[in-house]
Amino acid sequence: MKQKSCRKDVERAFGVLQSRFTIVAGPARLWSKTMLNDIMTTCIIMHNMIIEDERDLDAPVEEQTEFLTPEVEMTGDDDARFQAFLARHRKIKNREAHIELRNALIEHLWSAYSQSEN
Repeated sequence: MKQKSCRKDVERAFGVLQSRFTIVAGPARLWSKTMLNDIMTTCIIMHNMIIEDERDLDAPVEEQTEFLTPEVEMTGDDDARFQAFLARHRKIKNREAHIELRNALIEHLWSAYSQSEN
């Protein structure tokens, strides 16, 4: 029962993040695990900052004139990774390959379970 309530809490929190930040609602296949961790952590921090800011409406607004230049790391293999992803996606969506894999799976399961005593 505790697992069910914890799961509901997590799903509710994730739904709030999805409704507020589009990047969380989109597909995550192209992101690495560390990048996903950074994205989720950032979204949670920004969500908490927004909630805190909405609660404290009488707080004075502080203007900051000096901004730090963000450091962006560019990688040259993103295009290659994306092309590899597209190739895998096309391979998955290939109807002939799908039928061939399905028939091989059926044959494997048939041979594995037809020889068992059950």
